Amino acid sequence: MFQISPLAFVHPNAKIGDNVTINAFAYIDDDVEIGEGCVIGPHVSIRSGARIGKNNKFFDGCVISADPQDFRWKGEKSYVEIGDNNCFREHVIINRSIFEGKSTKIGSNSFIMAQSHIAHDSVIGNYVVIGNAVKIAGSCKIGSYTILSSNALVHENCDVAEWVLVKGGCRVNSNVPPFTIMAHNPIGYFGVNAYVLRKGKFSEETIDEIAKSYRHIYQSQTSPFNAVKRILSDVADSEEKNAIVNFIVGHNYQLAALPKEFAEAD
Repeated sequence: MFQISPLAFVHPNAKIGDNVTINAFAYIDDDVEIGEGCVIGPHVSIRSGARIGKNNKFFDGCVISADPQDFRWKGEKSYVEIGDNNCFREHVIINRSIFEGKSTKIGSNSFIMAQSHIAHDSVIGNYVVIGNAVKIAGSCKIGSYTILSSNALVHENCDVAEWVLVKGGCRVNSNVPPFTIMAHNPIGYFGVNAYVLRKGKFSEETIDEIAKSYRHIYQSQTSPFNAVKRILSDVADSEEKNAIVNFIVGHNYQLAALPKEFAEAD
């Protein structure tokens, strides 16, 4: 069973799961799939290509699977894929991919606050918090358990790793490694995200080793190449150490807030 207001429009080809509520003036397009238990608020628009999991809640005025805002898109059929148990507050906009058969992806258990925008082909992890009026450009990655505070801007193709806190109003213009806090404009390394890591049941020893790794990267006045060598020799082996090293090496040392003179390997 589902509850659909007589003032809503639901395309006859849309697939609606059990116990879905669709409120007045909502618009559900052709080629839409909505999983069980979802709540679609007033004036929400779910456009063609949306693939929505279970128990998601969309507040007033959201636009999901909107046409991409990119001149490269020429009408290719593409998608937005959304997991389970997410909350999308008022006027959130999510664009579908610009590539044929590809998707913009949102994980599960995330909280996306009012007036946020997630552009084409971005990938959002699980348990992510996206603050009010955050703008995420195309082809970005936001790792699980990361918080983007209100009015943060993430530039195209940036990779923000897991367990990161980006403070309000920051302009993220490069990659952000895991377990860090980033603040100010220009954006700068502000320390290890210790408070949230403790909430995530990381031990004090693990947090100390993460902090030691980042002292080599951001505070030792050496190149990323040498910083990685020091981490490998000086920091105890752990999943967190491997995550930091793999992120830096995998992104060819291109990190946010890294002084220009340290950007090239020795």
